[in-house]
Amino acid sequence: MFALQKYQNKKIAIYGMGITGCSAAKAFKKLNAEVVCWDDNKKIRKKIKNLNFPLIKFWLNQNLIDIVVISPGIDIGKCKIKNYLKKNSNKIITDLDLFFELNKDALIISITGTNGKSTTCKIIEKILKTARYNVKTVGNIGNPILSSSKLKKKYIFILEVSSYQLQYSRLFRSKHAAILNISPDHLERHKNIKNYIKIKSRIFFAQNSSDYSYINLTNKYSRSIKNIFKAQKLKSKLISINKPSCNFLLKKINNKYFKSKGNIENLTFAYKIAKNLKINDKIIIKALNKFKGLPHRQEIIFSNKKLLCINDSKATSFDASLQSLSNYNNIYWIVGGLPKYQDYFYLKNVKKKIVKAYVIGKNTSFFKKQIRNDIPYTISKNIRNAINNIYKDLELSGNSKRTILLSPAAASFDQFNNFENRGIYFKNLIIKKFKQKLNV
Repeated sequence: MFALQKYQNKKIAIYGMGITGCSAAKAFKKLNAEVVCWDDNKKIRKKIKNLNFPLIKFWLNQNLIDIVVISPGIDIGKCKIKNYLKKNSNKIITDLDLFFELNKDALIISITGTNGKSTTCKIIEKILKTARYNVKTVGNIGNPILSSSKLKKKYIFILEVSSYQLQYSRLFRSKHAAILNISPDHLERHKNIKNYIKIKSRIFFAQNSSDYSYINLTNKYSRSIKNIFKAQKLKSKLISINKPSCNFLLKKINNKYFKSKGNIENLTFAYKIAKNLKINDKIIIKALNKFKGLPHRQEIIFSNKKLLCINDSKATSFDASLQSLSNYNNIYWIVGGLPKYQDYFYLKNVKKKIVKAYVIGKNTSFFKKQIRNDIPYTISKNIRNAINNIYKDLELSGNSKRTILLSPAAASFDQFNNFENRGIYFKNLIIKKFKQKLNV
């Protein structure tokens, strides 16, 4: 295989040795390349000494390295070796590029967008498995993409792809590539929404005339991608997604999960891709009726006639939280954490649904400014306090069904390692407080 020969005896530098960087180093080592690595974090450098990869300041010798692999978390414009990387931009590739070169013969489906990526990947996976395809779902959703290379069986790969991965990729191509939606996110890295859109659209750049591109024309930011398509003279078949086109399917599905606006959007993309793979409606409907949502994404953790408790910890921006706020009523909203750069709360259409907000996290001033003129709020600082405050407020409320919603509209890193830990912590507290103490 050409890809195997291409890297033999080449000197490869891996910059950034997190999970992705380590998987790339191991993959290149299998290809008989000479691998060196570096990470700016001293703690990580100590860990990777045990992996037998030489730690070398490769940028000090301009002619030492043939190829530089950049981990997704590296921002070339801000990192310590930015001048070296800019001068040697032609040497840069990513884990996405290598994955494609190792799996050129496989059918690859790639999904990006601001919200709904993981869920859409899992819906597609469920449909394909029901249709008896061999499927591997990799990328941001689970295992690093290079951990699944060189498989014995013929697989369809479903990749969840981030803007960070796409930013520096040059070779990556997929048969089916979708941008689900776009809203302002990661602007601390991409500077502005225009750059963010351009980077997302790179998922289409290497495609050819036999490939398919999918965009959502009901999303105001996604619509501008059509202009990028024309300007770049992209070759793939552009499939426009309109949510109403799936109404007939919704009537045949008996699954409450597909009642929300966001999940209908995810379903529509999955359905279009499935139809282009020639999967019939009976199989699709069977799969969708059995589909269960992912944890921490509008996850129902308790429900009866009086109370509904929702774990939506994955909502790390207001646009993501807005989907939950639109779906429920009489909401006691736990919100807060590390706010996204340039995020803005527009509560006009949902403020009547919210009884009260309970602000958590260290940056309470941001959230006070965003919500104080629209809804009542209490500064709770952490989730435990928020639940205790809600418990007291619920005792004073009426008989209508109430919703406790953790949908933070912020990242978790000020108080938790990740959104999963935040969601698990919330679920455990709810079980202790409401299933045992509140006789609901």
